[in-house]
Amino acid sequence: MPEVERSGAEGAASAPAGAPRRSRRVAVLATLVLVVLAVGALLAARRGPVETEARIPPAPEAGTGTVEGPDTSLIGSWPTTTTTSTTTTTTTTAPATPVVEDGLMLASPLPRPWATSWIVADAKGASVPLHRAPGVPVPSGRAMASPTAEGLDLVFLVRGRRPGWLLAQLMSRPNSAMAWIRESDVTLRRVPNHIVIERGARRLTVYHGEEVLARFPVATGKASSPTPIGTFFVDARVRLAGHRAYGDGQVSFTGFSEVYESFGGGQGQVAMHGTQNPALIGTPASHGCVRLTNEAIRTVLDLAEAGTPVEVVP
Repeated sequence: MPEVERSGAEGAASAPAGAPRRSRRVAVLATLVLVVLAVGALLAARRGPVETEARIPPAPEAGTGTVEGPDTSLIGSWPTTTTTSTTTTTTTTAPATPVVEDGLMLASPLPRPWATSWIVADAKGASVPLHRAPGVPVPSGRAMASPTAEGLDLVFLVRGRRPGWLLAQLMSRPNSAMAWIRESDVTLRRVPNHIVIERGARRLTVYHGEEVLARFPVATGKASSPTPIGTFFVDARVRLAGHRAYGDGQVSFTGFSEVYESFGGGQGQVAMHGTQNPALIGTPASHGCVRLTNEAIRTVLDLAEAGTPVEVVP
């Protein structure tokens, strides 16, 4: 009868004489199979779960996304930038725009970073009515005449906008006053620069955006007749040649003396102007005006057209 192979101890006990050699071969083969399986498992563990990795999209690289920037266009010979404003929340206990006399509002400083152009409005007709809110006239019913009492073209610096309406700084007292005007009453244009006058440092800087175009030492008002602090704009420019009081030119802006209601036949309005006494530059020497050397005022005349914002800071 043929032999029947048994497992375990019973099979080992009853196996013929050649069985140990066959068992060793089987054991060796089994060991090799186990080694191969173990190596394969180790390699698979190092590679990680390939199928899972393929389902995970790669993370985007930093800085590769598309960011919409400001709309930049060329107006005249300088670049201008327009941005989309965002809505902010203000509290009722601290209004963003304080109200002064006759329903007029007080302008805040120019926002930073400074713009590379500013919107200016020129009157179309003989007068521009003022409003304390769109569609609501100021209590006095006041309108600004064009030309002004001093014969100047009526101009406004635009500080805010709603459909059909402009929040505009005025060429009149009180300092830094604003009112709403109808957009249909004016034509709009842009100016590229603005001016900052540091009263304490007695320094004037012309900027295009955040870029410094020119910087000069100045003489400011004496302690008894200080140069007014606030946000203003240029309303007139006059080129002169060696004038006794104003040197080579005058650039008036919409700041008014807090000491003089009138001065030299005018309304106490201050100006940047040249001088025939440059030794006083760098000192508090004037009745409120800002004096520059004649060379400096010629540069300012070239860089600051009507409507150019002017900030006087402490």
